[in-house]
Amino acid sequence: MVRTKKLVAVVGVAVAATALAACGSKNSAPAGSSTSGNYILGTTDSSVTSLDPAGAYDLPSWTIQYNIYQQLVSYQPGSTKPTPYAAKSCEYTDPSTVKCVLNSGMEYSNGDPVKASDVAYSFKRSIVINDPNAASSLLSDLSNGSTKHPDLAKGAIETPDDTTVIFHLNAPDLTFIQALTTPAASIVDPKVYPADKLLPDSQSIGSGPFQLSQFQPNQQAVLTANPHYTGPNKPKAAQVTVQYFNSDTALTTAVGNGQVDVAWRTFSAQEIKTLQGNDKVNVYPGKGSEFRYWVFHTQKGPGANPAVRQAVAQLIDRNAIAQRAYDGTVNPAYSTVPPGFLGASQAFQTMYGSPSVSKAKAILQKAGVSTPVAIKLGYTPSHYGPASVDEANELASELNKSGLFKATVDDAEWNQYQDLEKTGVYDLYQLGWFPDYLDPDDYLSPFLRDGGFFVNGYTSKQMDALLTKERGETDTTKRAAIIGQIQTLTAKDVPMIPSWFGQNTGIANKDMTGVEPTLDQAYIFRMWLPSKSGS
Repeated sequence: MVRTKKLVAVVGVAVAATALAACGSKNSAPAGSSTSGNYILGTTDSSVTSLDPAGAYDLPSWTIQYNIYQQLVSYQPGSTKPTPYAAKSCEYTDPSTVKCVLNSGMEYSNGDPVKASDVAYSFKRSIVINDPNAASSLLSDLSNGSTKHPDLAKGAIETPDDTTVIFHLNAPDLTFIQALTTPAASIVDPKVYPADKLLPDSQSIGSGPFQLSQFQPNQQAVLTANPHYTGPNKPKAAQVTVQYFNSDTALTTAVGNGQVDVAWRTFSAQEIKTLQGNDKVNVYPGKGSEFRYWVFHTQKGPGANPAVRQAVAQLIDRNAIAQRAYDGTVNPAYSTVPPGFLGASQAFQTMYGSPSVSKAKAILQKAGVSTPVAIKLGYTPSHYGPASVDEANELASELNKSGLFKATVDDAEWNQYQDLEKTGVYDLYQLGWFPDYLDPDDYLSPFLRDGGFFVNGYTSKQMDALLTKERGETDTTKRAAIIGQIQTLTAKDVPMIPSWFGQNTGIANKDMTGVEPTLDQAYIFRMWLPSKSGS
């Protein structure tokens, strides 16, 4: 998933006001509840696209959605296996059919009952609205496939009673239950959410552990415990205030001096080191599967020649990028699939070995490519953190030092960058990824099928066939082998170049508990786990 981050203005007064709100206000905990455990979460992930599950596909939006909506299944902290959530069971009856049985007695925060028919309504609604900023693609197994009139495929969802949902998939897909863990599969109230348009953020309700009490775009969100919630994951805090910051430096200062209780995303390597020396906070380097990579346009410019793409892959020095741009806080990536995932390999290292000018030169000469090759690199300066410029400049320097390329670097802020990279302004451009769900397919299909979500022009019948095959393979050993073949073909065709995998780092004041368990590979900040002592 491409997760967004946009800079906004936040001043110290706003932080102080939020601190007061966390201890009690008209938007604080529901009547009769305790204020014990209330805390402030600070983040620079401020550009919430929409709080409607049919309208967003980004980390800032999903962070709130995970806490106010329920999905049929979810990830427990530290686990990569989906477990029951709104459903008490969710199982394949065959590779193309999934049966889920809901827990009884569930209610939305307005008191309306949650029914199986709501699941069908929610999924159909997302597919029909087909918002360009949303993640309806994660429900494609249920879609009619039409671009002009998207809808559920005929017979895709059955709801024979109020607690049973049966999904009939378009094709065998053993990743579908994984997709059910995402906010794209959130359950919404048909009485509140329109069938054909998004609901305003301020009106958002769900059946999750929290309810939204206040939302001020780019400033703060206030979540209070949902009094109608009967499921697991009961909040340890009656209220959580999410405070958005305008820079990582401002966030670092705020958590360091106690203006916020927890800080999550994003910090530079130097800021982490500074906070590690602060005896008032704990620094948690959680497990992460954040992925950073470079994308070629494969139908125009220098990237249209496979030899050029392969030569760049031969020259990139990931260790130098990790050390010089990120001070050793990230791990070099030699495949799109993170280490530890099923079938993960080191395909790019196997194919290209160590960075080599002579090998890159031989690749270009064999293809008859004249050198130096002019190539324009693109990056966005704020969205992926302060070291993005350092990474871009390091890669450009490596290409230029080879004498085989004449690389230049350009940038744009995120909103403009998304348009520019799709229209071919950059020959090679930087993007990042957080997992939708914890399966290797989530690091393959979105990038490699039909040009990927970034529409870079890459097409390969062989690749598409392998992707389809791995999603339907029930034998784990055979599936791992197919995933290995996909990674090898990616290294050969080079539609993209993996750069690094990162950690899921969080910072918390000493009086906070329950923060470390939520810092796992799923990148779900489970606001129900932390609490603050003495509030």
